[in-house]
Amino acid sequence: MSILDDIIDDTRELVEQRKKETPVSELEERPFYDDREPLSLATALKERGLSFIAEVKKASPSKGVIREPFDPAAIAQQYTEHDAAAISVLTEPLHFGGALEHMAWIRAHVPETPLLRKDFIVDPYQLVEARAVGADAVLLIATALEAGQLADLHTAATELGLSCLVEVYEEEDLDKIDWDQVSVLGVNNRDLHTFEVDLENSLRIFDQTPKGVGRVAESGLSDPETLVRLRKAGINGVLIGEHLMRADHPGEALSQLRAEGKKIAAQQAG
Repeated sequence: MSILDDIIDDTRELVEQRKKETPVSELEERPFYDDREPLSLATALKERGLSFIAEVKKASPSKGVIREPFDPAAIAQQYTEHDAAAISVLTEPLHFGGALEHMAWIRAHVPETPLLRKDFIVDPYQLVEARAVGADAVLLIATALEAGQLADLHTAATELGLSCLVEVYEEEDLDKIDWDQVSVLGVNNRDLHTFEVDLENSLRIFDQTPKGVGRVAESGLSDPETLVRLRKAGINGVLIGEHLMRADHPGEALSQLRAEGKKIAAQQAG
């Protein structure tokens, strides 16, 4: 079994446990569920230039603990102060050190920036959870889902007012996608089976996708020259986690990466 298979199996067990502990009716009574209208991820990514989705992540299966001490709300506030278009929050607990509570804490401190629940969504129950803790969007990993499951989860998320970032890694994943349904596509440079990184993967995959769909490159991104190359190729968003999480001040690291990219782009244009 691959790492992804292990994570999906663990996730299914956790979901069944949480269903027993917290029924949907209880989630629907939580303040964030009804007291706010979710923000649009697609709109946030339509800003001029390259948009940054900055990630709040404590650990990963490939790198272990990335940041300690770990204060999710403080990190998210730094990101908003440094103009992140959106914030990705890892909520998977066993392999990434995440928690649903992290999303709720961040939402309480960051009211006006779109929040993406980054997890392994396999059940509609998780969509209700996401809405209940203040998420605006969810990650749907095509590699981990059948085409019908992907379409059904996307529809259910939309009915809850949640945006979807549909993620692919392999070219074959594109066959699962209904392009009339999907407005934001992410390409993961990290192989979800081996966790190895290939920075060319985004360019290869996006070359085969329809125009007009929001394009987000994910994983292994830390070099400003690579970001400039991605932008020139028509990619309008990047999701960056580990590079920022390892910085003393993640928000300043975000601004520095953006500034270095703009400088390189100006030099190349000049």
